[in-house]
Amino acid sequence: MRGMRRRMAIGAGALALALVAAACGGGDGETDAPAETGSGSGLPTKIGKGEGELNLIAWSGYVEDGSNDKAFDWVTPFEKETGCKVNVKYGDTSDEMVTLMRQGDGAVYDGVSASGDASNRLIAAGDVAEVNIDLIDGYDDVMKSLQSPGHNTVDGKHYGVPYLWGPNVLMYNTDVVKEKPTSWDITWEEDSPYVGKVTAYDSPIFIADAALYLKAHDPDLEITDPYELTEEQLDASVELLDQQSELIGKYWALYTDEIDGFASGDLVVGTAWPYQVSSLKAEKEPVDAVIPEEGATGWADTWMMSANTEHPNCMYMWMQHTMTPEVQAEAATWFGGTPSLTTACGPLKKSLGRSATIDYHCGQDSFLDQINLWKTPIPDCGDERGMECTDYSEWTQRWTEVRAS
Repeated sequence: MRGMRRRMAIGAGALALALVAAACGGGDGETDAPAETGSGSGLPTKIGKGEGELNLIAWSGYVEDGSNDKAFDWVTPFEKETGCKVNVKYGDTSDEMVTLMRQGDGAVYDGVSASGDASNRLIAAGDVAEVNIDLIDGYDDVMKSLQSPGHNTVDGKHYGVPYLWGPNVLMYNTDVVKEKPTSWDITWEEDSPYVGKVTAYDSPIFIADAALYLKAHDPDLEITDPYELTEEQLDASVELLDQQSELIGKYWALYTDEIDGFASGDLVVGTAWPYQVSSLKAEKEPVDAVIPEEGATGWADTWMMSANTEHPNCMYMWMQHTMTPEVQAEAATWFGGTPSLTTACGPLKKSLGRSATIDYHCGQDSFLDQINLWKTPIPDCGDERGMECTDYSEWTQRWTEVRAS
C-alpha cells in the first residue's frame, strides 16, 4: 500500500456574478476575467482574480501544507501562485461535512472534499454549485469511470472535480490472524474467533457493507445494489449488524481510533481505509489488508464548490490545482488513496514503484468498476421496483438503533 510515515494528525447564475465581481472589483482596477458566461448556462467562462482567501472542509490528509511533513506540501505552492490563503476545517465523517456546509461553525466554507454518501445530499439540497469543467485543464485525463459518475454529476451537470478514490479494505493483525482472510465472514459471523477484537466504521453508510455481504451469502434477498435496499433488505442488513455488534471491540469514526486499537492489540481485524494500513505498516506494526471474495465498498471524493461561496475564483483555482498530476500523486502517496487522473500514475510510480499499479491500481477502470462506491441511498431504487427503496434518513435511524443495542 502507500509508503509514508505515520501522521496523526449560489446557484450557477449567482456564482457567475460572484466570479465577475471578484474579477472586476479589485482595488488596482484589473479586469482579468471578462463578464462573460457560457451559452446561456450561467456558468463562468474564465477564472477571475483570486479573492485572497479560501475556506475548505476536508478529510484529514487532503490539504497538506508541510506542517506534518515538509516533504508533503501542495498548499504553500498554491498560496504563493494564487495569493489565496488556505484555511481548512477537517471533518471526521460525511455527516459532519454536510452539517458544516449547511450550517457552518462561524465561517462560510467555499468548498468540501465530499465522498459519495455526502455529495448527492449536497447537490439535492442546493448546497453546492454546478461548475464549468471546461475551466479545468486536464479533465479529459480523468479515469473514464470518474468523468461523470452519479455521485457528482446530475442531468449532465458537473458539481465538482474528482480527487482521490479507494476501497474499504479488510485489515488484520498478521500475528493473530495467521491465515490470510478470503472472506468478510470473520467480521460478521457469530463463530468468529475474534470476538471483542473486531472493528467497524461508525456511520449509517456502513449498512451497505452488511448488504454487500448478504448479497453474496443470501441470494434469496435479491440484493442487486448495496445502496438500493427495500425495507426487507434493510431489515436483513440491520439484523446482521446487530449480530456483528456482539463481536465489536470498538467502532471507529476517527481513523486514529482504529490505528491506536491495532497498535495496542485491542483490535485485530475489521474494515479500514488504506490510510490506516499504511500508517500502521510505517510503524512496523504487523498488519496487512485484502479485498475479500464478496468485494468491498469504497469511496471516490470530489472537490465541490459551495453555492454560497465568498471566494469562487480561489475555489476554481484550488480545483485546478488539485487536478494536476503532481498534486494528485503527492496527495495519494501521503493519504493512501488513488489519483483520479491517469496522468498522475507516472509521478505515483516514481514515488511508490510497482505499488502504484499493484496496490493502488492507478488508472485501472476495471478495478474501480468492481468497487461499490459510496452513494446516498434514496427512495428511487433505480430499476423496475420504482420508489420502493429506503432513504438515508431511514438508514440513519436504523444505524442509531444498532449502536444503541
